[in-house]
Amino acid sequence: MGEYFLIKWRDKGNRLKHKENYSILDLIADILIWIPEVLLFPIRLLFWGMRGLGRVIGNWLDVW
Repeated sequence: MGEYFLIKWRDKGNRLKHKENYSILDLIADILIWIPEVLLFPIRLLFWGMRGLGRVIGNWLDVW
């Protein structure tokens, strides 16, 4: 069991030494991916909220 932890500790050290840096191209790619998500999120919330409210009102009217 001790060998397992020794190997994991050594691998962690190697990962920290050879860590890749976050480049400006990665930042630009992340921004380009997140722009549509940020713009569409409020529209989705509004859509699902109105849909849920419509179902509640429809179910309430069926009771009457």
